[in-house]
Amino acid sequence: MDDLGIYIQRLQKLRVDRSKGIAPHKPILLLSILQLFKNGFQSENKIFITPELISLFKENWAILVTTDHDCKFALPFYHLTGDGFWNLVPKKGFENIITIKGTMRSINNLVDAVEYGCFKDEFYKFCLDPKSNFILEKFILDFYFPTKARSYNAPFEKSNYEIKIIENKIVNEDKEEYRKEIKKLLEQKNEEEIVIRGMIFKREIPKNYNFSCCISGMKISSTFNVSMVDACHIVPFSKSFDDTIKNGISLCPNLHRAFDRGLISINEDFKVLVSDRFIENESNYALKNFKNQIIELPKIDHLFPDKNNLKWHKENIFLN
Repeated sequence: MDDLGIYIQRLQKLRVDRSKGIAPHKPILLLSILQLFKNGFQSENKIFITPELISLFKENWAILVTTDHDCKFALPFYHLTGDGFWNLVPKKGFENIITIKGTMRSINNLVDAVEYGCFKDEFYKFCLDPKSNFILEKFILDFYFPTKARSYNAPFEKSNYEIKIIENKIVNEDKEEYRKEIKKLLEQKNEEEIVIRGMIFKREIPKNYNFSCCISGMKISSTFNVSMVDACHIVPFSKSFDDTIKNGISLCPNLHRAFDRGLISINEDFKVLVSDRFIENESNYALKNFKNQIIELPKIDHLFPDKNNLKWHKENIFLN
């Protein structure tokens, strides 16, 4: 038996819960990852948790799953490690936490703790190869979803369209309407879509500021998947439920922390405020060096931070 045949056997014997019928989580995840490779959205053997992957997982679930299981992305991404060809790379400081059983059932915990997942080299090569990719995808469909396999059409384009809709909402939607949608998602316990929206917010804000810190101007370009500027909520999401563009600014990590802790703020004229209620050493990197500096703004007025949000931060967070 060739190596591909060995992996087909492994797919046939995935460790899945069978108490309510075969749990479809792992097959759906593997199918979705194969489709990312097939469509050119994935090439490296580093499977990051992205809006595209979560959205595709949800769309495949809606089409293929007929059993009474909950659509939970975190479960297979974590538990696939028990099948011998998938590993997780933890974020620094989370090496021990991801080994504790039950801690990764929440997608928020998974995103916080896991850097990416990766396949064994042999399986990764099959994902890249169009012919092998097709064989693996067809096997998963035929074996785990036989009643749906013949009529199945991959939802990749639809999934991509759903991402574009969310991106448009984050850029253009009124914050009150957006807040209503988030509250509805919270009531529905739809963690996956809330996480997707948060990820897109974190992606769109640095893009609007040319991937630079709007205060220090720091910009580091890299071929690696490393970001040196953060998307910072002006009014914290926990209070505002607002991931729209106007509630975000792009800051380097040290200034992000200073902003969140009220050491700095930005007034309605887009000038940096620096609190007098802390002591710092004389340094080229001192916060006081930025006092009264006007921040770098996006090129399009529509993308500017909301002045009411800045006012809220100045009155409620800033240590005046």
